[in-house]
Parts: sequence; structure tokens; C-alpha cells
Amino acid sequence: MNYVKGFVVLLMLCFMLSACAQTEKPSNEKPDVESITVSFEHPETKQPFKIIHAYELFQNYTEKVESDPDRSPLDIYREEVIDPVYSACFENGEYINMAETVLNITPKQLKENQLLSEKIDREATEKSIKEGLFKSSEFLPTNNETTVCVFPATDVNANMVTIGAGKITALYNKYYTDESIRAIIAHEYHHSVATENRPRGEDKVLDHLIFEGRAVMFEKLVYPDLNFTRVDLDYNKVYWADVAADLDKPDLNRALDIIRGGNDLPYQYGYSEGYKMVKSYLDLHPNVSIEEWTALSPKEIFEKGNYLENYQ
Repeated sequence: MNYVKGFVVLLMLCFMLSACAQTEKPSNEKPDVESITVSFEHPETKQPFKIIHAYELFQNYTEKVESDPDRSPLDIYREEVIDPVYSACFENGEYINMAETVLNITPKQLKENQLLSEKIDREATEKSIKEGLFKSSEFLPTNNETTVCVFPATDVNANMVTIGAGKITALYNKYYTDESIRAIIAHEYHHSVATENRPRGEDKVLDHLIFEGRAVMFEKLVYPDLNFTRVDLDYNKVYWADVAADLDKPDLNRALDIIRGGNDLPYQYGYSEGYKMVKSYLDLHPNVSIEEWTALSPKEIFEKGNYLENYQ
């Protein structure tokens, strides 16, 4: 009798292993755009989303480099990693310059990113991104599809960037956590939606500061318990005097210098200053909805928020 039971158990085990083997992806199957792309909708609003695990294409890159050692690794990288996803991740992006670290990578970074790509947990990363997208869309819905493309980034200061409306690039660094992914997704999601109707002429320093400030405000509304983007609520007149005269200049480089900080300005000074500009406006206009203040011009937020009074 025991032999019969053992035989039955053995048959069941073989059947289960056979079933699993049939559903597993063959180990020698190369990743392609279809296999690295996940399309889904918000369960209630049906808002469309897409996540592209572009880092998985490094497997194809590695194999090609090994089989063709005389060819430029950068050329192979563009062919195997960038070209297959360029249309979905970068094409027609209003801020394509923000993709510089992905599109024009150095050989040293390329090797490091290749190694990092092998360590990214697809399931955990996808789960955090989905949660951030779903929750953000409940605060600020849009009918347009939002695509998040995940690339490895050994630069620990790299996080995520918005390439344009509906196009977010997640530059995955080794310090990513579930909390940081969700918070940054909320920040970049606001950039994405705000870009849908953002006038092309918003290129002054003030415009860029408030563009970031609105995203920080949204990030903190969506995730009030996640203190990812830190802000300094003090009004330092010395720092302000250094930037005030440049607010009306159409100078992206100066705007980025202020936003990132450095050169006698605190780290990420512009994020704090932009956030406070939006906060000053909302303190005086608490009934304005997220959709409404997202659509307001930076000039209106700055002036109707009486921001200069903070430095009198």
C-alpha cells in the first residue's frame, strides 16, 4: 500500500514539474520589447499605464559584445538597448535633454550599468512603480497613457526624470527603496501631466522653479509621510539676493544651477524655493484644486501668492 501511495505522489510531482517547465520562459530566449513591457490600467478609472523594464535588454547587449569584441560597445548599446525602446521612452519628448545620461553614456558608466542591471528586482520594482502611479492618478487623473522606462544608473544622485508628457525614465540606482520609488514617481508623474498643457514659452528661471515646486508639493500631498524631497522653509535673504535678479531670464542652465544648488547655494535650493512659492499661493487660495493650480501660470502663482513679502 505504501508503494502505491509513493507512486501516486511521484506521478503528481512529475506532473507539477512538467506543468511548471511548460510555463517557464526558456533560459536561452532573448528579451525583446514585448517581454519587457507591462501594460495595465487603474482598476477603477481605467487610466492606462505602461512599464518598460529596459534594463533587461542589457542581456542582449552583453551577448553581442562578447560575440563581436571588435565593435564599439557604445554602438552595440544603442542598437540593443536604446533603439528597441526609443519610440516609447524618448521620441518627441519635450525635455529630451533630460535623457542625456541614458542616451549618451560613457564607456565606464556603461560597464557599471551593465552589472547593476543584473541586480534589479523586477517584481519589487514593478510593484512600487505601479503603486506610485495608481495613487498619483487618483489625485491628478489624465486620459493619456503614462509610460515609465526603467534603466540602471550607477550614479547614486540619479533618480528619475520626465522626458515629456507621458514619458518618465526611472534611473534605477542601488539606493532605491520602495518608499523612494513611490515618492519620486509621484513627483515625476506631476511633471508628466503638467507638461500635457504646458506652454512652450515657459522657459524663464521662475517658470522652472515653480515647475519643480509644484511637483514637490504634489509629491508631499500624495505621500505626506514620505519625506523624500527635503525642503527648507526658512527665507534666507542672502541666498534670495543671489537669484532674484535672474527670475525673468530665459536661461535653463541658470535655472538648473539654482534648482540643484551649489556655487554658494544650499543643495537643491531651487526645490525648496519653488515649493515655498507654491505653498505661499495655496496658503492664500486654499480652495484651488490640484488640477487648477497645476494649470496656472508660474507668474500668477508667484504674484498672487505675494511671495516677495516673505523677503521684505
